[in-house]
Amino acid sequence: MTTQDELRPLAGRTILMSGGSRGIGLAIALRAARDGANVVLLAKTDKPDPRLPGTVHTAVADIEDAGGKGLAVVGDVRKEEDIAGAVERAVATFGGIDIIVNNASAIALSPLGELPLKRYDLMLDINARGTFALTSAALPHLYKSDNPHVLTLSPPLNPDPVWLHRHAPYTISKYAMSMLTLGLAGQDHPRPLAANCLWPRTTIATAAVQNIVGGEAAMAVSRRPEIMADAAHAILSRKAEDCTGNCFIDEDVLRAEGVTDLAAYRYGSATEADLKPDLFLPGAENA
Repeated sequence: MTTQDELRPLAGRTILMSGGSRGIGLAIALRAARDGANVVLLAKTDKPDPRLPGTVHTAVADIEDAGGKGLAVVGDVRKEEDIAGAVERAVATFGGIDIIVNNASAIALSPLGELPLKRYDLMLDINARGTFALTSAALPHLYKSDNPHVLTLSPPLNPDPVWLHRHAPYTISKYAMSMLTLGLAGQDHPRPLAANCLWPRTTIATAAVQNIVGGEAAMAVSRRPEIMADAAHAILSRKAEDCTGNCFIDEDVLRAEGVTDLAAYRYGSATEADLKPDLFLPGAENA
């Protein structure tokens, strides 16, 4: 017989996530909330932006409507004091931290010579430094959890130099997130700790894809953020000692869980064959 804990494996778990006001991060938060998880969002989006949907406050309202408990922490993952404050508030409010989701990320697909230094610094600070800083600050509390997880939204390390040739600055910022997470997985820990990366097989219909990658045409050949949310939920539900040091792909995780039909995740009417592979994956270099 399936128990309530098996049906809602993240019930009562506390997640601290960078970003999460919208897109993939919010979808992951809402999926966890349906289990009854506590979700703390460290994000800058205090007020609405006419170009982008949602704020950290509307995200928390959505989390609570979905059945979880939410906490909005307005702050910047680039600032050590904001990270420390988010960790402190998460522990004070919910009694600890079980899961870190390194979700916040900046993207600019320009090569050297075209990318402004300010934008380069932004990507490295949010993507690489933010992952390092948030994970480091939370580790003492993760060690008190009976099933601690770190999940970073970053790609597998692909040796094909095409990604360096096309946009080396963004590539190294995302690979740095993966390398930090895989490094964490290989460290000695006082208890089993899962540290994994997760990346989508196809582009995901988010504001970043619409505004930066290719507009409505790119959205039409993408999947919805819920595929990443369901994959993240499956990973975070596993025992830490059995699941660490992986660069997961969303659809591979779901197929391992017995999901064979992914059509429901399509954003538009494109066939599975027409979906656009995401960056850093085989096939994407020719898409």
